[in-house]
Amino acid sequence: MILPRLAASLLIAALGLAGVTHWRASAREAQAETDFPPTGAFVTVDGLELHYEMVGTGPDLVMIHGASGSLRDLTFALRDQLADRYRVTVVDRPGLGHSDPLRETSLAAQARVIKAGLTKLGVTRPIVLGQSYGGSVALAWALDGGPRALVLVGSPSMPWPGKLDPWYRLTANPVGRALAIPLASAFVPESYVRSATAAVFAPDPVPSGYDDHLGAALTLRRETLAANTAQVNALRAELVAMEPLYPTLDLPVELIHGTADTIVPLGIHSGPISALLPNATLTVIDGAGHMPHHAHADMVIAAINRAALR
Repeated sequence: MILPRLAASLLIAALGLAGVTHWRASAREAQAETDFPPTGAFVTVDGLELHYEMVGTGPDLVMIHGASGSLRDLTFALRDQLADRYRVTVVDRPGLGHSDPLRETSLAAQARVIKAGLTKLGVTRPIVLGQSYGGSVALAWALDGGPRALVLVGSPSMPWPGKLDPWYRLTANPVGRALAIPLASAFVPESYVRSATAAVFAPDPVPSGYDDHLGAALTLRRETLAANTAQVNALRAELVAMEPLYPTLDLPVELIHGTADTIVPLGIHSGPISALLPNATLTVIDGAGHMPHHAHADMVIAAINRAALR
């Protein structure tokens, strides 16, 4: 009798935890969407909504954000420093921010949706800036044709040795995802999010007001966490397939990378790919971390201007 009672007690406890987790995650998701509503407009591609903002006049510049983020990273400061000379379009990648998720989460699928949506808006031959994972999407877009130039900021481009961090390894299988994602959505505290953001910026400081503008709570929604983990877990294999094709990209490519970037190391990514691309310029920023578009925006803007002239 003891074992059946114990099993029943454990089942009741598990169901109770699941109920509390669902309730808390749902409440936090609703609050996140109230606090950080869409700031732009939507364009429909194959029944999916792509959220974007477009400002300024001049040559078209498209900016694509990295993992665990949204277009709000790029509208914090960088976008408004460019709108006087470019028509700047920033997008929420599929599955993140306020854009609908895709069934296929590949770099190529994301690039096709962004390209199709922006073509509807009259953006056909843009300079494409990608930061971090967004740079990988920009490379996939270039391999499919369309951009007149690329600006890749701290972007993964080559297969890396070793494994991803424990969070991504945990969510790489269905059981891990089913357990970890609801718990993270429900219970990860704001203090942890702020410390994680500081680690991504390090050794550069997080700009004042950035945490409040970013809306990291949007990333903690269950559907967004699921999309983000699927995208990152698939990334290395996609870069393996893309690497042999890089020598075919003859468009201008500006690579910007910090020497202190521990998230996407210079020596594994921008350094090696610069030797494979026929028309690449590598700008190395001594002592910069993973977010040079904030800490060293002048150098990123200079690279965009060079790409436009090239």
